[in-house]
Amino acid sequence: MKPFQRAIRGRLFWFVEDPAETGARAYRYLDDGLMLIRNGMITAIGEAIVLERQIGPGMEVIETGPHLVMPGFIDAHLHFPQTQVIASHGADLLDWLNRYTFIEEQRFANPAHARKTARFFLDTLLSHGTTTAAVFGSVHPGATDAFFAEAERHNTRMIAGKVMMDRGAPAALLDTAQTSYDESLALIERWHGHGRLAYAISPRFAITSTPAQLDAAAALHRAHPECYLQTHLAESRREIETVAALYPEAADYTDVYDRFGLLTERSLFGHAIHLDARERARLAEAGSVAVHCPTSNLYLGSGLYDLAAARAARQITALATDIGAGTSYSMLQTLNEAYKVQKLVGGTLPPLEAFHAITLGNAEALNLAHLIGSFRPGREADFVVLDSAATPAMAHRMERCQSIEDELFILMTMGDDRAVKATYVMGERFVPEREGLAPPPAPGMAF
Repeated sequence: MKPFQRAIRGRLFWFVEDPAETGARAYRYLDDGLMLIRNGMITAIGEAIVLERQIGPGMEVIETGPHLVMPGFIDAHLHFPQTQVIASHGADLLDWLNRYTFIEEQRFANPAHARKTARFFLDTLLSHGTTTAAVFGSVHPGATDAFFAEAERHNTRMIAGKVMMDRGAPAALLDTAQTSYDESLALIERWHGHGRLAYAISPRFAITSTPAQLDAAAALHRAHPECYLQTHLAESRREIETVAALYPEAADYTDVYDRFGLLTERSLFGHAIHLDARERARLAEAGSVAVHCPTSNLYLGSGLYDLAAARAARQITALATDIGAGTSYSMLQTLNEAYKVQKLVGGTLPPLEAFHAITLGNAEALNLAHLIGSFRPGREADFVVLDSAATPAMAHRMERCQSIEDELFILMTMGDDRAVKATYVMGERFVPEREGLAPPPAPGMAF
């Protein structure tokens, strides 16, 4: 990265606390704010009238006009080999895996296909305002290499790992307990802590991992506790029944992972819908994260995540798209579906809590809040510029907008990638390599 200094002037919005606990005190909003960036890092943020004297000769000033600038979105669970199985019709979780996903993932033995898909995947995430994600690869270590190489080229902060599977899938997708350990270890040594990249040890789920492989995953995590551990938990009733038959000695699905020492403060459990009080309490005690994936849960008919029950148990919840059972790369649309899920279970998801979830909340869940998720000096300058009047329908609705909370709610219910006017990674504007992926700046806008 070449040295640079840049100033972002406009409507700046970010969180400093959880609005579920502190309400409006949890966020900061500057109608005419200034954020100063040096070499990708935020050096100062405040009212423009106060900070503009710090704008030195040669510093580029980017005016974002009426748009809303907030930290880049964070997606806590998705699969980069599944970009071409989105909108595959009509199956529950296990049928969907066998009918579509396992067939598609075999293509990732081809390094050229993996590179092409990784480039598409990262470009598409950034065009939707997502700057950090926790990503599953395929079983092929070369595909995870391709993903990390593209993430490094994009300079994005990404978490990823090769899937570990030694049963319950086509032979072409199976490794062994030993090869999964060896290949994952090689990837950790090659990529973890390299630039902005981190490794996630990734046994797919208990159905596709034998006890020997879960034991290997646990041994790898003990040897490298700085890495993440990501898997799936209690997504569907049929899945839970299958796990119970495979692990009859376990008290419940959560206990399967617990017996192998896989519940840690860096463990991410996708879905975690069908949990009882004991399981919630155990996840909370361990500091492990349940990752709510509303679009895929609705699409596959897996079930409804009860956010209020999770909060009552002090269970950490992150939010994610779960591409490709999830049907949208947009964290805005993910909030739209998450809101509806909570209404169906008798709760709600206010806009402040929603946007906290996909910025500072997910950063905290991923142990990254010291780096991303908010606008503070010393944080990395990943941010998104949002147009709350991006479509005629949104512009029409915005005429009645009366507060920042109204505006956020409009964005999360009516917004998608069309509302993303620009995405910045370490202070540099993302420019997609393929035409038509992201809209150009509006006439007269400098960003």
